[in-house]
Amino acid sequence: MTDATGLGPGERGGGFLAGPPDPEAVFTPEDFTPEHRMIARTAREFVAGEVLPHHDRIEAKDLPFTVGLLRKAGQLGLLMADIPAAYGGLGLDKAASALVVENIAGQGSFQVFHLVQTGIGSLPIVYYGTEAQKRRYLPGLADGSVLGCYGLTEPSAGSDALACRTRATLSQDGRHYVLDGTKQLITSARIADVLVVFAKVDGERFTAFLVDADTPGLSFGPDEHKMGIRGTTTCTVILQEARVPVDNVLGEVGRGHKIAFNILNIGRFKLGALAVGMCKRALEHALAYCLERRQFGRRIAEFGAIREKLAEMYARTYAAEAAVYRTVGLIDRLLAAAGGDHGTAALRSIEEYSVECSLVKVLGSETLDYVVDETVQCYGGYGYCAEYPAEAFYRDSRINRIYEGTNEINRLLVPTMLLRKAGRGELGLVPAGPPPVGAGPLAGELDRVARLKAVAVRMLALARDRWGDGLAGRQAVQLRLADLVLLAYAAESAVVRAARDAARRGPDRAALAVAAARIACETAVDRAGSLARQVLVAAEDRDGLTALDGWLGRQPVDLLALREGVASELVARQRAY
Repeated sequence: MTDATGLGPGERGGGFLAGPPDPEAVFTPEDFTPEHRMIARTAREFVAGEVLPHHDRIEAKDLPFTVGLLRKAGQLGLLMADIPAAYGGLGLDKAASALVVENIAGQGSFQVFHLVQTGIGSLPIVYYGTEAQKRRYLPGLADGSVLGCYGLTEPSAGSDALACRTRATLSQDGRHYVLDGTKQLITSARIADVLVVFAKVDGERFTAFLVDADTPGLSFGPDEHKMGIRGTTTCTVILQEARVPVDNVLGEVGRGHKIAFNILNIGRFKLGALAVGMCKRALEHALAYCLERRQFGRRIAEFGAIREKLAEMYARTYAAEAAVYRTVGLIDRLLAAAGGDHGTAALRSIEEYSVECSLVKVLGSETLDYVVDETVQCYGGYGYCAEYPAEAFYRDSRINRIYEGTNEINRLLVPTMLLRKAGRGELGLVPAGPPPVGAGPLAGELDRVARLKAVAVRMLALARDRWGDGLAGRQAVQLRLADLVLLAYAAESAVVRAARDAARRGPDRAALAVAAARIACETAVDRAGSLARQVLVAAEDRDGLTALDGWLGRQPVDLLALREGVASELVARQRAY
């Protein structure tokens, strides 16, 4: 049975918790079309040929040069995936959009400029602009001749965006809004031609405005000196009686929160894709270094301590990639059902899967932090030296856990949104039984994933019944609930991806994928036991504590052997991807 959206219960956002997935309906990287692969290759070749050779110049904040690179990217179509063809873009699906972002990764500062331009700098106009606004701004945003940025954060309004103090007052002649206030930590503001700025009309109605760079009363503070992404420009935006034409209101007066939150959802899955791309680049460098560096007469890639690192980096990246493109596939499927619309239907599709968008943002950014940390460790002392790539990877990765909503905020959103869906009858919180015992190399893992999801559902239902509305005041419990859901989603995504790969190519040819999925599944089950136990103790559920191991169906798995198998394959072929 489907609802008004045309979705069945298991197809709604968060519906993956409701029962076993249909493997053929789960989009994986192995499903990319020739068009997808072509645009990914174009992005990779652009970065290799035009961006990476100029790393030092970009990091020195040579903004005219970097702006020129953005314009070159625009000429190659690398800024226009999300912009409809009617306005000079390509109007591609979200899989292609995510692939561009993943493959533009490699130089920390440039990839952030690109992410701003193709995400928060242009998508508010794509989805909320009037016809006149779209025709004025989108062609330039598509080819790079117009640059955009996004002004939401303020000194006293970060995660709590609605606490914004920037005011907008209608002028006496009714032709302009006069904006007064300060925006803080705004990336690309100094080079932007148009800024999406949020203010409260009459101090109350939260509204978005398009502010042109030549607007009188608009000025900028000095650039921030940052730990990473040093080549980007990040500064304070100052609005002093800045007169913005009433035609530049974006969306509806008083409805700016819809723009802010929906655009952040898009930014979250794109950030997950960017993190996957950086994980791959870092692992490629780490593996190459370990194959070259010799100690005690042997390549360090032959030592067990290093091999375990390489294998775990690969397995975590595999799972993150699977989860990102599964989420993108869900959005694309709903978009296709709506006729590929770039307006209201697209926003509904993205909003439907806001839980999954938050999950992949957290998963991608934290996987990246793990991978770059181990990359530094593989390089040893050289990893701390700026002449080697590991040092920049390490610094540049840290910001990803902060922007597009901090990981803490995204975690808190997950149980909140799931319980809200359950309250509306869109999601049942009844644990599904394990699937029938099947065949194939990952039959056992599919059973364990089902049990892991059932535990996540039990803990959500327990928290709802134990604390009710009071759960909002127990953030420590909410964070653990979110991690249980995250572990279930990542593990299932990896296992289903590998199972499909094995079914297509055969278990032998897909052995690396199968091993990576097994590692992801076993580590998820192991960690979930600890998290669920903490929730059960907090809820004083002694019966649940006794039953927990049975719920998870824990089995002894030789993780050391699995990691050795992955490392052997990586070392033998001397490449990760």
